[in-house]
Amino acid sequence: LTAWRALAVNGQVKSGDTVLVQGTGGVSIFALQFAKAAGATVIATSSSDEKLDRLREMGADHLINYRQDEKWGETARKLTGGRGVDHVVEIGGSGTMPQSIAAARIGGHIALIGVLAGIGGNVPTVFVMQQNQRIVGLTVGARRHQQDMIRAIEANGIRPVIDRHFPLEQIADAFRHQESGKHFGKICLDI
Repeated sequence: LTAWRALAVNGQVKSGDTVLVQGTGGVSIFALQFAKAAGATVIATSSSDEKLDRLREMGADHLINYRQDEKWGETARKLTGGRGVDHVVEIGGSGTMPQSIAAARIGGHIALIGVLAGIGGNVPTVFVMQQNQRIVGLTVGARRHQQDMIRAIEANGIRPVIDRHFPLEQIADAFRHQESGKHFGKICLDI
């Protein structure tokens, strides 16, 4: 629902837009699926070439290994012919925000969803102002958003990508698996 709200509700993604997604967690994978269903071009980042291959199989149009390319925001901008991306699904927080700002176009939308790369740090606010970018912090969404999302999932045949299931008794193992960064998609607890 967070990915849906970021793109469909707050971003109003449409055919022809360019969306930048970060990593291969559940929000980013759903964002890729929603963006492709809307007819957008998707640029995806990961630190793993193996995961990037999986993102390509899911429809990502352009791939960037952010460990090999420290200026991945500039690379994403170049992939748009210098215009910049329309939407960034920002899951890193202050640690990745400068590159997201560099990637986004004039008037671009950055959905701040996570803080995986840090909760504090230097963010080049002058570039946000110069580019008239819109940064919106968000978590989850309203019931109406969820109902709209479910209709879109059904209409487009979107299937959630499940990395692994854990019984509730192994919740600590599930969190350790998430912390390892080895997952691709959602991690589920069976109750």
